[in-house]
Amino acid sequence: MPEHEGPRRPRSNRTGGLRQWGWIATAAVVAAVVTTLAVVAPWNSGPPDGGGTPSGRTVTERRSAAEAFPGGLARQPTAVNQAGIREREARAAGEDVTADRIAVIADQPIATWLTNTSRAETRATIRSVMHTAEESGATPVFVLYNVPDRDCGSYSEGGTEDDAYLPWVRSAVRAMAGTHAVVLVEPDAIAQIQNCERLRDSRLPLLRKAVDELTGHGLTIYLDGGNENRVPVTTMADRLRQAGVDEVQGFFTNVSNFYRVDQERAYADELADAIGGDPHFVVDVSRNGQGWRGTWCNPEGAGLGQEPHVTGGTTRLDALLWVKTPGLSDGTCNGGPAAGEWWESYALALVEHRKRD
Repeated sequence: MPEHEGPRRPRSNRTGGLRQWGWIATAAVVAAVVTTLAVVAPWNSGPPDGGGTPSGRTVTERRSAAEAFPGGLARQPTAVNQAGIREREARAAGEDVTADRIAVIADQPIATWLTNTSRAETRATIRSVMHTAEESGATPVFVLYNVPDRDCGSYSEGGTEDDAYLPWVRSAVRAMAGTHAVVLVEPDAIAQIQNCERLRDSRLPLLRKAVDELTGHGLTIYLDGGNENRVPVTTMADRLRQAGVDEVQGFFTNVSNFYRVDQERAYADELADAIGGDPHFVVDVSRNGQGWRGTWCNPEGAGLGQEPHVTGGTTRLDALLWVKTPGLSDGTCNGGPAAGEWWESYALALVEHRKRD
């Protein structure tokens, strides 16, 4: 997950200029205006089933929050709910107090991360999650996290080989096709380019190809938007356009991080404005109940954020999600085990410090 956090960037203020038209009742001016409109209208228009931007980019038609997450958020099946597995073990051992605390995590809808390079095992996980979601009539959230050179060799290093990634994505898509699953594509994959020079030429074209594989199958797709304190907005907007954000629902922010919702919403709205075409976004609130704690890697004093839920759909924010599984380590920092391993004392601390309003 995130290798570095830079210094906090001052937020820029946006002011829009107003154009005033002076109308002169002469035939020459009227003719000029008509001619101008005739030229500009086709330049701004989008396809009949989509939208467009002032630059003429074709932009997909975004879904409402309710359309993106029909039935609300699905819970994980017991086989993949890591907090739930530990809760059951604690109860079997008679550790009811511990089990009750872990249940605070286990009982929430949490995203399912797809990290196994085996296509067959990845499809099996997807089908298990989809079966549980279909039984409840809710929407599952998957995280693709298997891009080559994942985490730029840091704590969560791994991923597929270069030539195996797109076949792996296609295989996962076959298991999801025709459902209404939500897919978050490769946390850090875009934001990390900022401080991993070797990714600059290869990463965005690869993600664009992955987007091409993912679209057209009924899925709702979000790309990596980093967070408020990583990449300058204009840079991230350009990279998201290169990665294919115009073809998908939008982007996600704050995954596995700790920034407060109001901060991330302000950043995400600014980023959406910079992208153009009104992309939507989701925010990870799994561990941001106490806000930024000075580091992205297993910070002390962090707490669970508000419960995950789909919004009312009145803004571009579609949902507040638990993307990172609370209780899994960020890496061998601040006394933690390897990235992705269950760290019980940390999980219990997250529950103790959780946001309660």
